[in-house]
Amino acid sequence: MNSLILAVVVFVGYIIAYNTYGKFLSRRIFRINPDARCPSSELQDNIDFVPTDKHVLFGHHFTSIAGLGPIVGPSIAIIWGWIPAVLWVLFGAIFMGAVHDFGSVVISMRHQGRSIGDVAADIINSRVRTLFLIIVFFGLLIVIAVFGLIIAILFNMYPQAVIPVWLEVPIALLLGYLVYNKKQNHVVLGIVAVILMYITVIIGTYVPLQMPTLFGLSPLAVWIIILLIYAFIASTLPVQILLQPRDYINSHQLIVAMVLLSLGVLLAHPTLVAPAVNLSPADAPPLFPLIFVVIACGAISGFHSLVASGTTSKQCDNEKSAKFIGYGGMLTEGALATLVIIAVAAGLGMKLTLPDGQVLTGAAAFNHHYSDWAAASGLAAKIAAFVTGSANIIESLSIPVKITVTIMGVFLVSFAATTMDTAVRIQRYVISELATAWSIKPLTNRYNSTFVAILSAFLLAFYNGSGNGALTLWPLFGSVNQLLAGLALLVITIYLAKQKIRVRYTAIPMVIMVFLTGWAMILNLKDFYLSSNWLLFTIGLAVFALEIWMIIESVLVLKRVKSSN
Repeated sequence: MNSLILAVVVFVGYIIAYNTYGKFLSRRIFRINPDARCPSSELQDNIDFVPTDKHVLFGHHFTSIAGLGPIVGPSIAIIWGWIPAVLWVLFGAIFMGAVHDFGSVVISMRHQGRSIGDVAADIINSRVRTLFLIIVFFGLLIVIAVFGLIIAILFNMYPQAVIPVWLEVPIALLLGYLVYNKKQNHVVLGIVAVILMYITVIIGTYVPLQMPTLFGLSPLAVWIIILLIYAFIASTLPVQILLQPRDYINSHQLIVAMVLLSLGVLLAHPTLVAPAVNLSPADAPPLFPLIFVVIACGAISGFHSLVASGTTSKQCDNEKSAKFIGYGGMLTEGALATLVIIAVAAGLGMKLTLPDGQVLTGAAAFNHHYSDWAAASGLAAKIAAFVTGSANIIESLSIPVKITVTIMGVFLVSFAATTMDTAVRIQRYVISELATAWSIKPLTNRYNSTFVAILSAFLLAFYNGSGNGALTLWPLFGSVNQLLAGLALLVITIYLAKQKIRVRYTAIPMVIMVFLTGWAMILNLKDFYLSSNWLLFTIGLAVFALEIWMIIESVLVLKRVKSSN
């Protein structure tokens, strides 16, 4: 199949969905009230609660929810064929992910900008709030520690990205200062900032920097420590100083990358060489239910509810902006995931140069990279497949491959760093909310709670002395993340039921996610048990039990609500 036709079908589908189903949800289900007073104004403190232009906030929200998720997930799932991947990205984003994100923003805004986990105390009960926040803390702990490692790995893979990524910080600080202190136009300044960024990209291409071994620590360990220190600073600063402007710049980077890929597809329109459906790839787990866990960002992801109700709801200036940011942001991420599928399924087949100089094309190039599950599932393999495929497509625009690789390296690191920054800030909120509920006053302080967030991630990363300790727990994250999506939809569903609003539009996705990801968790627990991995088996079983407990409590409340109606 021609990749251009696929891209057009999916993109048109998202545009139609935004203007039909998104509008329906806005008017009939979430009943958006443009006159409602928002937490960003009502609780404005110019630290976390800051009324923000919806286009600027879209940049923060989108870069935070995207990260590497819509790149890594589809780059693995393509081994089962491009049709299952595209169908899940298209319909999952429209009817599940975008509904989940939109609802999380709205409900949080109507509850003083509190996280979806904390809001569960009002909607369900305080026990569910505690269960939810403990699960969220565990998930974010893994994210922070693992993403520190991922960024360190990417810096080693793409040393040409080091200078551009770190020079983005002073550019973002200047952008924030000029927009908020000097009241200058954010659109013009955003364009100037991106131009400066691409100048640094050219510099980085020709001046790559490799981290040396310092004080007996490996380059990976040194980078992780630097990144955790940076994350502490970034997550305690007021959002408008660094977080917002940096994410705004990153959103422009993403738009540029997506435009380049789209133009490349338009000009080159490579043929999809990946199999349409491959139900039995070598050594791979079953397509069902694992594809719904492997492709999270791009279709639906529980992490999105944490961003939507963690940072986004505290900055949203009006309820009517929630559709553009929440529903629109998820569809845009689905568009990115589609471009990733095309880059891997079609771009990779344009040319793959092996270490010995041999050049493969077509299905041979794809099959070499996706010969079996082990070959396709490593981080380096996933990133390499996307970067190689993207570079091949963008080369049709006469942009040198060397520059393209740097652009993609900076793009990957920037998005991973955005996810890490936002995850630390959200973890701070989670710790503060738990501290408030448990009357632990010192941990309600933003510096203390952020320190706990960073320290716990540091201990997880370095418990084995190497910095990659979080990889021990990483096999649990996919299922935990997707079960969080189901739980967030459960809270949204009960909220709608209490408002006497039809719940089928959130209840059906909720049941699907809880069932499919619960199934995936059971398969994981079985594997952990058979391999005698008692650490993962014990932790996974404990998390699964907490989630079952929360679901039972929630269902009992939902039954009472329905009977009273």
